[in-house]
Amino acid sequence: MAGVSVGPEGFVVDAELLARAFALDPATVRERMRNGDITSLSETGTGDDQGRFRLTFYHGGRALRLTVDGSGTVISQATFSAHPPRPRR
Repeated sequence: MAGVSVGPEGFVVDAELLARAFALDPATVRERMRNGDITSLSETGTGDDQGRFRLTFYHGGRALRLTVDGSGTVISQATFSAHPPRPRR
């Protein structure tokens, strides 16, 4: 698959895409997601960005940000230095 699809539970991002972004193999991506070493944040666009979604994944001081449309088509992709946001209290 190596992309983003939309399933009954929402967006599904292929481990291959994350593996490339974080220089890992897909099996390691799955393991690190299960144990919480790779975290994610999803945001829904409003106003001019309605119909777009921002999916951000964090691992090891890096982030992968995907902007996708409602069908999962990747509109833009970026990797950059970042740490996951702190949980709200």
